[in-house]
Amino acid sequence: MTDQLSRIAELNDRCRHGLDPTARVVITAACVAAFAGDLSAQAELLAAIRGYAFTRDDGPERSRGEFTVRGHAVRFAIDYYDRALGWGSEDPGDPHVTTRVMTIMLPEDD
Repeated sequence: MTDQLSRIAELNDRCRHGLDPTARVVITAACVAAFAGDLSAQAELLAAIRGYAFTRDDGPERSRGEFTVRGHAVRFAIDYYDRALGWGSEDPGDPHVTTRVMTIMLPEDD
């Protein structure tokens, strides 16, 4: 893996672990509805994202994954935007010019 890909993967891990104060997390309406009213299921969902074990098929950036929580298939994807969230980031490896947006969704939302 190149230094750039390693840096992007490291920054994505910080986003997934809730350690990136500039990152945004978006949960689709269908995903919210699937886990509505069950706080322990919602906590389990976030814990599954933090502890996700990446495979080679997930790609070197560690920006996407799929798993199951309480019988629901769930996906997450991390995308890279400029600081104003208007365009894609010119350099996803530079946290000073990039805002990460992690979307948590059901497969039918993708």
